[in-house]
Amino acid sequence: MSQQPASSAKPGSDEAHAYSVHEISTLVGDWLARLGTAWVEGQVSDVRQTKALTYLALRDTERDESISIHMATSDFLQVRPEIEQGSRVQVQVKVVWWAKKGDLQFKVLQMRAVGLGELMARLAALRDLLAAEGLFAAERKQPLPFLPRRIGLICGQNSDAMHDVIKNARRRWPDCDFVVREVPVQGPTAVRNVMDALSELDALDDVDVIVITRGGGSFEDLLAFSDETLVRAVAKAQTPVVAAIGHEQDKPLIDYVADYRASTPTDAARAIVPDVVTELASLRNARSLMWQLAQRRLTLAATELDKVKARPAMASPHALIDARQALLLTHVE
Repeated sequence: MSQQPASSAKPGSDEAHAYSVHEISTLVGDWLARLGTAWVEGQVSDVRQTKALTYLALRDTERDESISIHMATSDFLQVRPEIEQGSRVQVQVKVVWWAKKGDLQFKVLQMRAVGLGELMARLAALRDLLAAEGLFAAERKQPLPFLPRRIGLICGQNSDAMHDVIKNARRRWPDCDFVVREVPVQGPTAVRNVMDALSELDALDDVDVIVITRGGGSFEDLLAFSDETLVRAVAKAQTPVVAAIGHEQDKPLIDYVADYRASTPTDAARAIVPDVVTELASLRNARSLMWQLAQRRLTLAATELDKVKARPAMASPHALIDARQALLLTHVE
């Protein structure tokens, strides 16, 4: 078989036929151009604006990942409601290859804010789906232990909610022991961090109950606790879970699947440990009641004994013997 001439080798196939920078850059650009456009949803961060262009980072709402996007400043300023740091948006993007520097960027063709109404509609649909699966059913909820050996606590870093739970729990039962995991409780990393902490605490044999808590906040601040993956993770936990998110009026989806829904962090403290003062009072009352019952039983027994002792046979036991003896002697004579 004759060998193929070296001149027919494909460009880029070996060091002798390497692409030029221009050639490889053009190939990459042509390939990326065929991708077309895509809609992406995320959370806006790192907004930098120039007269011509606005540069933004679009963060994933569940993971610590982001992409860089840009759009015309004039178009950005026309988006309503106004876009700011932390806004949740949907953007139509096109991949742009800057051949001169070999940079890949995402150019925004359209941007729209994801409003509260739309987010609430999504959560309502998710709530209905999870309810239909039985995740909110009362019969699947686990009872809380009377006095846990150790309490797992997932909360924000040095947060008021953490201090409220620990302070009020120890006020009720001073010897209660906590295993605390301080993690971000809002933002793009919150879901993953809370899930990792939940998995870690759930694996500890001596942790008998887990509290997930954070203080109040806006609807958007609490969105992490309505995330489907987190809600399903709570449902699968082997350890009973107490949810104490926000205030009474706040009802993220984690509340529905938790084994106990606390209206506040303070309410969570009341749920996880008994009140030592109340328990001591109950013991004193029980001991007093037992003593009264024992005294009553002893008094009744003493009364019955007196009745038995008052019977003629018991009062003068020899009388019956003497009478029988006299009768016997009469027959003998």
